[in-house]
Amino acid sequence: MAQIIVNGKENIVTPGFYMPNRMSVAAVKALHKLLDGKVCYLVDPTFAPAPELMNAILKQGAVVEYFAFRNTTPRAVREQILAHMEGGVSVVFLPGMVTCWRGTYSDVPSPFLKHVGSLHISPIPLFLGFYGNTIQTLYREEADPDCHEEFCILPKLASGPQTGERLMAVWLEKGAELFAAQPLLNASLTTNLVHALKRYPKVEIVDGLTGGSLTHYKALGVSMAVAKMLARRKDKRIGVILPPGAGGVIATLSCLLAGIAPVMINYATSAAAFESTVRQAGLTTFITARKFMQKLPQFPWPPEDQLILVEDLLQKTPKLTLISHVLMAKTLPARAICSMYRTDSRKGEDEAVVLFTSGSSGEPKGVVLTHRMVMANVSQCACRLDLTDCRFLASLPIFHSFGMTVNMMLPMLTGCMVCSYPNPTDARTLNELIQKYRLTLVCATPTFGRAMLRRAEADTFASVRYFVLGAEKLQPDLEKEFIEKCGVHPMEGYGLTETAPVVAANMPAMTLRPGTHFFVPSMVRPGVGAMLPGIAIRITDVDDDSRELPLTERGMIWFKGANVFSGYIGRPELNKEIFHNGWFKTGDIGQMDLNGFITLGGRLSRFSKIGGEMVPHEGVELALSEGFGLSAEESLQIAIAGVSDPQKGEALVLLSAMPQHQRSSEEKEILSSIRSMLAEMSVPTLWAPKYLVPVESIPVLPTGKLDLRGCKLLAEEALCLQS
Repeated sequence: MAQIIVNGKENIVTPGFYMPNRMSVAAVKALHKLLDGKVCYLVDPTFAPAPELMNAILKQGAVVEYFAFRNTTPRAVREQILAHMEGGVSVVFLPGMVTCWRGTYSDVPSPFLKHVGSLHISPIPLFLGFYGNTIQTLYREEADPDCHEEFCILPKLASGPQTGERLMAVWLEKGAELFAAQPLLNASLTTNLVHALKRYPKVEIVDGLTGGSLTHYKALGVSMAVAKMLARRKDKRIGVILPPGAGGVIATLSCLLAGIAPVMINYATSAAAFESTVRQAGLTTFITARKFMQKLPQFPWPPEDQLILVEDLLQKTPKLTLISHVLMAKTLPARAICSMYRTDSRKGEDEAVVLFTSGSSGEPKGVVLTHRMVMANVSQCACRLDLTDCRFLASLPIFHSFGMTVNMMLPMLTGCMVCSYPNPTDARTLNELIQKYRLTLVCATPTFGRAMLRRAEADTFASVRYFVLGAEKLQPDLEKEFIEKCGVHPMEGYGLTETAPVVAANMPAMTLRPGTHFFVPSMVRPGVGAMLPGIAIRITDVDDDSRELPLTERGMIWFKGANVFSGYIGRPELNKEIFHNGWFKTGDIGQMDLNGFITLGGRLSRFSKIGGEMVPHEGVELALSEGFGLSAEESLQIAIAGVSDPQKGEALVLLSAMPQHQRSSEEKEILSSIRSMLAEMSVPTLWAPKYLVPVESIPVLPTGKLDLRGCKLLAEEALCLQS
């Protein structure tokens, strides 16, 4: 039977004004006892609690009073609360049933949170979280009988403005703390993978290129055989240079079973970035495939004696060995396999997978994803998604954190079918695979998504429940075209390699609960989505890390949670800059609303401080695109970079591939006309570029993102500003 654990009893104040994020029958009983029965519940009839909750309250003999906060002045509600408190009775606002998305951490809609601050009564936050063995969520089973609710009484907040923001902040931080304490997250990713593959032995990994497939138990068996060979090499890390698919799964799982950390190599990067990755990770061995090597002749392949070729490996391994290991994978209990490979010897904070950032703003940075981080983020995603009969399209490369966690680890751990395809730019084939296998979850970048939409018919995405677009900004025109042409609402998400990676995501629209006017929205545009469970957010002044701002004010975004990394490989000085008291400084500018949705304002590296004011490069680019009449696709003809300036600290440089901007002799006239155009659009004067640099094309990364470092170098070279 589920139990309730009550924490923070020392924070009980009687009489007091209590604000819970949600309530349950067990929590009502516990609170009634803690308050000696002297409690009054405030209920809004248009925001009615569940009948079983109301029955429990009435059985306890508590007082219930009704009010409609939208039709009642804050002064009247304040007097109503104070009257009870003066009589020695504590008042509890009772959240009702709302329409909300999976995994929401609060049943209090934003209108009431805005209302709380106007009461000018110091609230005592209550946080109720459901916790147990999080793997139950992954396996989509009934709740573990040992699961429990944690009911936390938090310290009293000061009264005053923006009380709703402060309530959200403490609820989120307590939620992240409780989530991080779950035993599952200290377990082994490898152990959980073995158990999952055994639990769903016949689920297939389909090769969209050949039409072939590999079942989970066969993938496990082959990986077991390969792991024994890898273990003899004594490598601590091995580079994996493979596209998404069965080969990538086997290489990754084999490394994990052998106690080796796979390093996912970006095969679309430059030779210099690859050399940097190899040096930082200390790699001397790489797993790849001969067929894949033939498709990438320009890649700076390591010497042959450092390569393990999948084809040769399988040919050299005796068939009897492969067959015996596949039979073991099919017949042996998961516990026996885990014992044989000592999978529990590597868990929790131990290194699981190593990724490297794209290097868009400098040299690639190594990010260690621990067993704990991957299990945390997979669990967080599984809490939000409905994975019933879910079938994934896996075309994003596994060197991309989203491809690795969401397209590989998530379906393996949850028993979902995957159809892989090595080329995310082959839109026609991707669309055909979606229709052929009736795939339900598609992840792409807006650049790849636009290409898929161009080649789509009205019913191409009929089976898709989740079409998630991330890694770059989702333009409104692309969103609108998806809806009008195919009836699919693309959902923008947000994440970072350093957070394993998903932090927030928009979700499909929901059907409102009958009889209630209140809901927590599933999608807010232009927001990048609602925070996943188990992550806390902090906003600070862009120029002063120590000055914390309300969550709803724009500033520097910081995160804390079990899915957040602990620092870059070999970068102690940088790590000191980006961590403070357990919080990770993302470098992203943004804010959060009272429903938990994040809206981004760009990267700190995409701002210039001109005359003491922060000027957003993306904002300037959007204004120029509008002024020039550029479509979303054509907007990649321009980019803004910042360079040092002796007068104002920094200056903006317009890189332009537009035909009318190619004559350097006309720079003054062009810049003058741009200033006039921006002035007519009521754009601040500081946003006008000081320099124009004609270019043949704007530097971009293989993902479609701007190559920020390349743009800056182009600007500095053209202006002879390089040191």
